Formats: sequence, structure tokens, C-alpha cells
Amino acid sequence: MKITIAMDSFKGSLSSIDAGKAVEAGIRRVYPHAEIFIRPLADGGEGTAYALTTGMGGEWITMKATGPLGKPVSCSYGIIRNSQTAIIEMSAAAGITLIPEAERNPLRTTTYGVGEMIADAIGRGCRKLIVGIGGSATNEGGIGMLQALGFGFLTKEGKQVPFGAKGLSVLDRITNDNVIPELAECSFKIACDVTNPLCGEQGCSAVYGPQKGADPTMIKQMDKWLFDYASVSRKTYPNANSNHPGTGAAGGLGFAFLTFTNAVLASGITIVLDETHLSNNIMDSDLVITGEGRLDGQTVMGKAPIGVAKLAKKYGKPVIAFCGCATKDASACNTAGIDAFFPILREVVPEDEAMKPETAAANMSDTVEQAFRLLRTFIP
Repeated sequence: MKITIAMDSFKGSLSSIDAGKAVEAGIRRVYPHAEIFIRPLADGGEGTAYALTTGMGGEWITMKATGPLGKPVSCSYGIIRNSQTAIIEMSAAAGITLIPEAERNPLRTTTYGVGEMIADAIGRGCRKLIVGIGGSATNEGGIGMLQALGFGFLTKEGKQVPFGAKGLSVLDRITNDNVIPELAECSFKIACDVTNPLCGEQGCSAVYGPQKGADPTMIKQMDKWLFDYASVSRKTYPNANSNHPGTGAAGGLGFAFLTFTNAVLASGITIVLDETHLSNNIMDSDLVITGEGRLDGQTVMGKAPIGVAKLAKKYGKPVIAFCGCATKDASACNTAGIDAFFPILREVVPEDEAMKPETAAANMSDTVEQAFRLLRTFIP
């Protein structure tokens, strides 16, 4: 029997690969000689860089970068050497969780550190970059990132504009004379699961500004500044399109990537499935196993297990999912490609006990074992 395992992480408990290993342990109690492939899985959000890097035999790079408020932070990203690929999460250097709630202010927050991470990866030979842009603390259109890469975002006096959205208020022109030369050799895949434009009622300022600390006055100001920024950008980059779906992602970072770099926006799970070449394993398997910490009605809205299930169904493969818990509306997963799912919680225990990695792994293996004992009655 050939089995492909692609488990999303159980946040706060098991990584993608650890969850996969726990599934494998349960299977081998029943089918000790099964041919099993464990593949990393993530949906482009938090943990994607770690999942892909560890699951694809990469290395983890730790560096100092400029944090969202301009102070140094320690951040990490992954490198897959054999494909010259860097896997970066913008939240590592410009994430909202890096700032106490009382200090959140998008007029001040910058993506400069994201550009430093990209520059560091380029300096290490990477020419293909995968960037997850969820969880940002910023609303400055990605100008900080671009400044770190050598672009000039200049005032009328010819000085670089200050960090944060307030920098857009004094932007007069954009130059690219000092951009690091290797950037032209780079391609970017941007994990983006939102479709907001840069400006307007559905733009980044109006929709995401409040959670980043913006009040109504700031939202109105930032939206105008971003509109003007797009206009200035078009003077040098005529194809700049602030209405393109996803340009409003991460406070306009989507716009920056599409306008100033060789980038494409795609759903996180699409990028992960493509980069891990999961289809190669699935097409040669008899059974596919996936899962995540919680299966519910939202799982069918582009979450990682459904991405796996849809891919498996292209090749006519049965799909079983295991999860920490399942809500009543998780039955929607059955019509979206998951043939059966099984929660792994085996007794009523406090949440902190259930979340312990050793407890979760044991529950996973034990539940998988029972499911496969049933399967063995049909497939000896």
C-alpha cells in the first residue's frame, strides 16, 4: 500500500511534519510495510516558511532586521539551496504581533525589514523567493521594503521619505538608479488570499486599517496617500494597477510586489502544493491523508486540507482527514473532497493537556491505528 500524508500544523501543538510522523506511526502498527510519503503542508499563513523549509530539506537563516517600529528585531527565513529558493514570511519583520496593541500606529510602521530579509536572501544566491504577506502591521504600500532594496522614494527636496504611511504624504518621485542589480534576476511568488484593491471602500486602509491602530481620520488620509502613491508609481511604471485584486494585501505590499518586482500573487495553498510537487506523490498513491487542528465550515474556504483533497480527487484518490476537533458544520468537508474525517481527542481533558505535543501525537497515532484497523478488514 502506498500512502501520501500531507498534514497541516496543529497550531500550538504539532508542526506539519510532526503531525505527519504521528500519522505514520499509527499506520505502521497496522501496515508495517506500507510505502509512506510525508510531505509538508501549510496554507501560506503563519508557519508556512518553517513547514516548507523543514519539509523540503532546507536550512533556517536567522538575522537582525528593522522591525515595524524601526527598532531591530531577530527574524528568520528559510533557504532551499538546490533550487536557490528563499521562503519568507513578512510578519517575521513587520508583523502586527511584534507590536503591543497600545503602540500600533500605521502612520509609523514600516516594511523596511522585509526588504532587508529579501536582500539578505539575494546575497546568499537566492533568485526565487516565496513570500507570505499575512499578518502585517503596516499600511505604507511596501515603500519601506522597496527602500531597503535600493529604490528611492523621495521628497521634493530629494530626501528619502520617512518610515510609515506618513512617508507617503510627502512622496514626490520614485527612482530606481540604486536598486540592487540582482533584483532583476529574481522572481517572486506572493502568498496572498485576499482580493482587496489598494484604495477605496474595499482598500487596505478602510478594511484593515482599524486593526492596525488607525482611526477614521487616519484611514481617510492613508487612502488618499496610497491613491497618490499609485499615481506617482505610474510615472515610472506605467503598468501599475492599484485596482488589481490583492494589491491591498498587507497594507499595499501586494501593490509593491506587482509593480516593482517580477511577482505573481497566488493563494497560499496553491503555492505550497506547487512547490512541494505533491501531485507527484498523490498520483502514485493508493490513499491520501490530510488534516489540521480544527475542521469546520471555514475549512472548505481555501484551507490547506481542502487543497490537498481537491488535488487528490483529480487523480481519483480517496482522502481521509484527522483533526484535533471537528465542528458540526465540518460535514461540508465531505462534499469538498474529504471522504471521511476523524477527531483525535480520545477523552475529555483540559485544553492545555490536549495541546501538549506528546499528548496530541499519541492521540493522533492511536486514532489513526483504529481507522486503519477498520480499513484492514477490507484491504488485508
